[in-house]
Amino acid sequence: MLSAEKKMNIRGQLEEAEKQNLSPHACLSSESRGRLHAENDSCNLRTVFQRDRDRIIHSKTFRRLKHKTQVFLAPTGDHYRTRLTHVLEVSQIARTIAVCLRLNEYLTEAIALGHDLGHTPFGHAGEYSLNKLHPGGFKHYIQSLRVVDFLENRGKGLNLTWEVRNGIIKHSKGYRDILPEENRELPATLEGQAVRVADIIAYLNHDMDDALRAGMLKETDLPIHLRQVVGDNPSRRIDAMVRDLVMETLRLDDGRLRLSPMMQDIITDMRSFLYDNVYRDELVHNEFEKAQKVIRDLYHFFLEHEFPNKEEAPFAKRTLVSGKQEEKQLHRHVCDFIAGMTDRYALGLYNQVFMPKPWTVL
Repeated sequence: MLSAEKKMNIRGQLEEAEKQNLSPHACLSSESRGRLHAENDSCNLRTVFQRDRDRIIHSKTFRRLKHKTQVFLAPTGDHYRTRLTHVLEVSQIARTIAVCLRLNEYLTEAIALGHDLGHTPFGHAGEYSLNKLHPGGFKHYIQSLRVVDFLENRGKGLNLTWEVRNGIIKHSKGYRDILPEENRELPATLEGQAVRVADIIAYLNHDMDDALRAGMLKETDLPIHLRQVVGDNPSRRIDAMVRDLVMETLRLDDGRLRLSPMMQDIITDMRSFLYDNVYRDELVHNEFEKAQKVIRDLYHFFLEHEFPNKEEAPFAKRTLVSGKQEEKQLHRHVCDFIAGMTDRYALGLYNQVFMPKPWTVL
């Protein structure tokens, strides 16, 4: 018979279950490298990775993702993806991979939900603009880590575990290899690698779906060799990609996630197809340029003026610029402020700042 104390130590039971049931390649909650700052962890219900997931979900930055662009700027249709629905789809795909490979599902979920917290308004248009405007450059994955380490919780950060932070900073691949052979480019855990692959599986398929909804593409526009291998709808394509990853990883069983060479080529070709036919489409590009102007004008304006609401920008205490350090700090504050905006907030602020107001005679 278990004592009442042991019965209540659900966290201990969960950690023991992980040791018994997870793959030797999985990351165990009880063996985490710890948090950025030491803290008294007295929770006897949740593992450290469950707590990380909960901290992310309850953050303001996470809630703002619902009004941030994925591909189509400030979409008014109910069914277009936003940055929030993207991270939920990534989480679902990554958790499926984790369950099939007996990885730590809680760690996988936490990384997936936190990986895009640093994304700007207007998607990659905003990221591109801030990268040009901010003297130190701007990458959304670095900003995601900055959000969880410094910006959230009124400057205290979320104090996440090393494993979640590592998965966040290493999730992005741009146009590079999905699973490069060079270990330093990959997340240190297989859970982080699962999110890295799930990210591209998710966005390739939901961006294709959104482009179909927008009338930019027809299903038959996808090259025949892609449709023959991965199917002709998002559900079949996701299933084919996840199935390939799981089976190839289990077959080789070498402590890394693996895709077959054929599936790597298929994903690369599909990514190229979307770049050529959606992301660089004239209509999308025109809106991209408009969004860049909004970001650029707001950035320059707030280098010279106070932020509109100290509650919304609590870390932007303004001082007179009297040296390089103060100027660097000012750029950092403006960059953080704009990166945290939603699409609609940025557009509303732009109208408030730059658009003339009708004159009213009292």
